Amino acid sequence: MKWRPDIFEYLAFRLFMRDYYTAAKKNLKRFSHRFFAQEAGFTSSNFLKMVMDGDRNLSPESAVRVAAAMGLSAAESRFFLLLVEFDQAADPDEKARVMESIAATRRFLEAKPIDGMLYEYLSNWYNLAIRELAGRADFQSDPKWIAAQLRPSVSASKAKKSLELLLELGLLEEDEGTVSRGEPSLDAGHEVQVVGVRQFHRQMLERAAASIDDVPAAERDISAITVCVRADTVSELKSKLRDFREKFMAYCDEQSDPDVVYQMNVQLFPLSHMRKS
Repeated sequence: MKWRPDIFEYLAFRLFMRDYYTAAKKNLKRFSHRFFAQEAGFTSSNFLKMVMDGDRNLSPESAVRVAAAMGLSAAESRFFLLLVEFDQAADPDEKARVMESIAATRRFLEAKPIDGMLYEYLSNWYNLAIRELAGRADFQSDPKWIAAQLRPSVSASKAKKSLELLLELGLLEEDEGTVSRGEPSLDAGHEVQVVGVRQFHRQMLERAAASIDDVPAAERDISAITVCVRADTVSELKSKLRDFREKFMAYCDEQSDPDVVYQMNVQLFPLSHMRKS
């Protein structure tokens, strides 16, 4: 059906269903919410409308029936089921696992290449480290050299794949054999960014914890403060942290001839429930 939207251009199954319904309404006689539900084997004529509106979820078995009602192929149905699983996953690790499967789907990568590549970029800590490493005057685009420079080191194959990804995204640029940092404008779907950034923060927190034992104290700073504050000042505290990060970044960017890549994590989170008014 040429009028049907391409499932591989979507990350939200409910949006796909809404777009499918709109297209079917224009192209199929007597198509309605009742007809759609009946085709999927539901007795409630309003059930799929509630799913599309976000008021109901789909079970795996129900998702299979909906995919069949929309006339999806085997490959399209598998992708639709992934989108359903991704949307309804409550556990962040499960959501990340499903996102990896989505991002590895060839037809999704063809339809939304930036989304897939940007998710991969954010999901592996060493991608960001390698991009910053390219700011060193002695940087070599040799995967073995790159792998050996990282702490902890990664395999040369991972370094090679990362190098190719960074060049593809424009995060690194190559000119006459010399690789340097690029300044691309990247934009991906909201869910891609959210899940990818969460993966990035988890990995960097793991790196920070490992550094307590793996990195000499003279080469790191691990510090923390515990405070009691008014709840209505939290937004102001976050603003002060943003100002600090911007000044810190500006100071680092102004340095000439950098020679080591550092990671700074800043966390602000509650250790108690707020007082009830």
